[in-house]
Amino acid sequence: MAECSITSVQVLNNPAPYTDPIVLEVQYECLSSLQDDLEWRINYVGSAESDQYDQILDSALVGPVQQGTFKFRMEAPAPDPSKIPPNDLLGVTALLLTCSYKGKEFVRVGYYVNVEYTDPELLDPERPPPNPPIIDKLQRNIMADHPRVTKFPHDFDNEPEQMPEQQVEDMADDDVLGDNDNDEDDEDEEEEEDDELSGDGEVDVDVENVQPQVNGSSVTFSAGSGFAGFTVQGKQQSQQQQAADMDTDMQMG
Repeated sequence: MAECSITSVQVLNNPAPYTDPIVLEVQYECLSSLQDDLEWRINYVGSAESDQYDQILDSALVGPVQQGTFKFRMEAPAPDPSKIPPNDLLGVTALLLTCSYKGKEFVRVGYYVNVEYTDPELLDPERPPPNPPIIDKLQRNIMADHPRVTKFPHDFDNEPEQMPEQQVEDMADDDVLGDNDNDEDDEDEEEEEDDELSGDGEVDVDVENVQPQVNGSSVTFSAGSGFAGFTVQGKQQSQQQQAADMDTDMQMG
């Protein structure tokens, strides 16, 4: 079990005009005191095609970290629209809340975000959308009911577990002697382990693949965004979302 974990995240101003700050209230629990501070970040995915357009909206060090449950609020400025490709400014993107310890990320909470016009005249399908987009007319809607939680292995202040030397030597001797009696069992175990892991060591926890209901062609987030393998259909997203079953104590919203 992780020394530190997020227990809830509340999106306080949502939906909101695109230019408004993003405000999150985060609650986390630590099972023991930690030597260093926790680093929290709010990242905005600017484009599904490349992570070069991602923006770090806010970063904060929280500490000293004591045993117990704590709550704090992060207020991040709105994403800079000038750093986002015009074709990616509207439609579906993602917001990531991450936490790292000693420079290593151990948990992230991701949300789909829908950016669209609310003015009926600008939503008229008979009229082409404004080019360039009218930023003051845009609304940002964070899909707070459907977070994607990803946890990463972390040793925190504990020493990494090491295999005893004698066991290493015994394994080496087996390889030299060609002891292959249990090869088939080993292969089965490896296949089971591979099925449990996804991505570069990422462990997806208690959340199903949520795909917003939208129209048009599909868009897949790049690996750098933390949404690799998740496909969002089209560039214009409706307000209806498919429900995700979560068997976790976290209450996001």
